[in-house]
Amino acid sequence: MKVTRNTPPPEGILEAALYVDDLDAAERFYGEILALEQIQRVANRHVFFRVGGSVLLLFNADETEKLPGNPDLPVPPHGARGPGHVCMTLSREQIDEMRKHLLEWNIPVDAEFDWPNGARSLYIRDPAGNSVEFAEGHLWT
Repeated sequence: MKVTRNTPPPEGILEAALYVDDLDAAERFYGEILALEQIQRVANRHVFFRVGGSVLLLFNADETEKLPGNPDLPVPPHGARGPGHVCMTLSREQIDEMRKHLLEWNIPVDAEFDWPNGARSLYIRDPAGNSVEFAEGHLWT
């Protein structure tokens, strides 16, 4: 890959997408259990949640593979099949609180450990089988 000094590197990730088979279950999980702020729902196509300065897009893959119906929003067909992954930032203390909260909702913990750099991670699954991680922000520093 050729990069020139005029190539502007992106400053961050604005949105991330996961694909689900049941938008109602996803809406309950991310909205009620994880307490994310819902910002949009369109029928059986998608539900979007705010995560800090980013947005988590949850799509019904069957619907996003269809050609766009609105010429003013020509989003190309897209989608994925199978479980994906998203990681959200919490402090170590917040991860401990989230763990307790999730267990109260009978959400099993897939894994919980400290990385070699000392950052803590906690992994669970959403109703569609996507891997949802909560990690300390210094994981990638």
